[in-house]
Amino acid sequence: MAVVLILVLLVVGSLLFHVLSPWWWTPIASNWTYIDSTLVVTFWITGVVFVAVVLFMAYCVYRFRHKPGNKAAYEPENRRLEWLLASGTAVGVAAMLAPGLIVWNQFVTVPDEAQPMEVVAQQWLWSFRLPGVDGKLGRSDTRDITSENPLGLNKNDAAGLDDVIVEGGELHLPVGKPVRVLLRSIDVVHDFYVPEFRAKMDMIPGMVTYFWLTPTRTGTFDILCAELCGVGHPQMRGTVVVDEAADYQTWLDQQQTFNQLLASGEQQPAN
Repeated sequence: MAVVLILVLLVVGSLLFHVLSPWWWTPIASNWTYIDSTLVVTFWITGVVFVAVVLFMAYCVYRFRHKPGNKAAYEPENRRLEWLLASGTAVGVAAMLAPGLIVWNQFVTVPDEAQPMEVVAQQWLWSFRLPGVDGKLGRSDTRDITSENPLGLNKNDAAGLDDVIVEGGELHLPVGKPVRVLLRSIDVVHDFYVPEFRAKMDMIPGMVTYFWLTPTRTGTFDILCAELCGVGHPQMRGTVVVDEAADYQTWLDQQQTFNQLLASGEQQPAN
């Protein structure tokens, strides 16, 4: 009876924690309501299975507890039960995968009006690049990285000369404007993660990954690396600030362009 009681209390405690825990339904900084909806579907399916399995265990412990003279029945096969369990598992897995595939399609289908911006990761620093007045990002290549050109932009690409370069500083985004986030790593695998955005994506050396979001609430949020990237991984943190349009433009006007970065590098005396 003690085991039965513990199992039942485990179910009740888990349900109460899920409903009453303070992190549930907290406000977020972006419009990923469909990601939360997918989490709810997953919680319902796994929650029902968890409750059913644990309560079934409690029933079996109580129903088939030891009694003098009782003998266990041996049943090596039960095709009906096997088919039932296999079918039920397949339906449950499909029900969890289907919403995820739909969400993934939304996650990577970028609206035409989304403004491009780039996040560049390296051990253990976040840098950012935003388009200049032409609204375009210039070409880049890891092989072009130097101390004067830390993000490896192509100096011969006119579209990149007015790109805004933020090396190791804060990333600012305008509220209510869709943004296409391009992700690039110049050394090892990293993962760009802003928990409040409900968004994260691996950054693979030699590839450009991406997703999009529309910030819907102003504020300051942490950028984390969600992939073990070396001894400095825990300290690889950054900041993204979601501004009103006027504040964002003020910040943007204060940033250095790639052309200005090249000019300042040329003016420095050679050692």
